[in-house]
Parts: sequence; structure tokens; C-alpha cells
Amino acid sequence: MTGYILRRLLLMVPLLWAVATVTFVLMHAVKGSPFTPEDGRNVSSETIERLEDKYGLNDPLPVQYVRYLGTLVRGDLGESFQFNRPVTDVIGDRLPATIQLGVCAFVFALTTGVSLGVAAACRQGRAIDVVSVLVATVGASVPGFVVASFLVTAFAVRLGWFDVLGWELGDPRKMVLPIVALGLFPASFIARLTRASMLEVLNQDYMRTARAKGLGEFPVVFRHALRNALIPVLTVSGPIFASLITGSFVIERIFEISGMGRAYVTAISGRDYGMIMGATLFFAAVISVANLLVDVAYGFADPRIRVRA
Repeated sequence: MTGYILRRLLLMVPLLWAVATVTFVLMHAVKGSPFTPEDGRNVSSETIERLEDKYGLNDPLPVQYVRYLGTLVRGDLGESFQFNRPVTDVIGDRLPATIQLGVCAFVFALTTGVSLGVAAACRQGRAIDVVSVLVATVGASVPGFVVASFLVTAFAVRLGWFDVLGWELGDPRKMVLPIVALGLFPASFIARLTRASMLEVLNQDYMRTARAKGLGEFPVVFRHALRNALIPVLTVSGPIFASLITGSFVIERIFEISGMGRAYVTAISGRDYGMIMGATLFFAAVISVANLLVDVAYGFADPRIRVRA
């Protein structure tokens, strides 16, 4: 398993290089520069040219590309033009809120989805099964920004139960609505997947054997069935976690959370090359690490997978 992990970590190097190359080419394929005025301001061409010379944007693209790769190897992600700070400092300031929101939303999605799926599978065709499937279907059909807008209108504006501005870990008034808005869709997907997987496992021969040996329903479901049924859920948990960390743009915007997603959108609109490159590489690394952790977790869920790895 150790050798497998090392091989996967080494493979991340060419992957991140490819992401950096594609992002670099796409950024510079768009006309203009970070200093081109977009809001009607009267900025002289001499001022723009001096700024571009200062940051080396007038150099040939191959020169800029090699220079950026050189700084990247040294662990320097460059300078953010809009924030006027090193990209690593901006990421360091914005990352905690995004990580906290993503982790909380993932825990919410996983616990809610697995609970609904197990309850629906164990009571197939009954009221709880119908309600669980209905909730999962609605959650998977409604976009996140619609859910967020509804939650803000219903529970913050009308009822006044929650605060919709900012994020503060440990304050339920600022945490509940963003977590639910971000985690509802993956929770619905996990619930449907868990239900289908549980129904398949519960009909296996070894489950009937366990019941015939006199085991109670609780150990049969949670000790034997759930462990095998969660393998498909484990497969998607990595991409779901990565998507919650890297895909909170809209939620951070609606709830005014100063996170990576909001900074990334601002960087794209302002052509902030350094911030775009740094954030893209960070998101790519998060997705790669999440997939690696899922593959490692397979070995704990199923020893046969660990041997083959």
C-alpha cells in the first residue's frame, strides 16, 4: 500500500504540470491584460504599458511560461494583481473559511444521505421510504442557488432565525444555512445511492444466513450489510468532498463568505493571472488528494482491494 501511495503522489507532479500549462495557455489566449480598464476608467496606454513591463507581461509567452514554472518549482505562486499580495498569502487567508464550510457540508451530506438511504432500504415501500425518496429527489433536482435563496428568504428574512452575512465557525446562526445549501445536493445523491446499494446487499445469501443464525436486525444491518453497501458511497465520497471544497463559488457569494471560491471568481473577472493560476492548481491538488484518500480507504473497507493494490 505504501508503494501505491508513493506512485500516486509522484503521478500528481505531471498532472499539476498539465493543469498549469493548460490554464496558462487559456488565460493568455484571451485578449487584454489584468490592467486593461473594464469599467470605463480613463487609463493611459503609457500607464498600462509600465505596469505590464513591471510584471513581465510584455515578454514573449514562452519566456513568461518558463519563468512561471521556475517560480512554481520554488513554491512561489506569484503575485496577485488585484489583492496586491503574494498568491500564497491570499490563499492562506481565504482557505480556512472554504475548508471549514466544505468539511461541514460534507459531514452533513454524508450523515444525512446515509441515514436516509439506510432507513429507506430497511423500510422499503413504507412511509419513511416514500418520504426519503421524495426528499432525495427534490434535493437532487433543485439547484444550489435556488435552495440558498429559499433558505435565506424563509429562515433569515421572514423568521429571523439565522444570519446570512459571513461565516464564523461555532456560530450556528451563520453556519446552518450555508452548510445545508451546499450539502443538500450531495446528500440527496448519497441517499439514493445508499438505498440502492443497501437493497442489493440485503437480498444477498449471506444476509439470509446471518438472520437464520439468530442475529438481530441491528447487527445484521449495521455490522454486515452497511459495511458492504457503503463501498459505492466510498467511491463517490472523494469527488463529492473535492467538489464541496472547490465548488462553493455561488454559496460563498450569496452568504458573503470570504473564501477561496469568492476570491477565484473575483480573480477571473479581473484577469488576475497569478490568483487564477494559484487557485486552479490548489483545486487540482485537492481533487487529486481526495481521490487518493478514497483509494486508500478502499483497503480498509475491503481487504481484498488492499491486497491487489
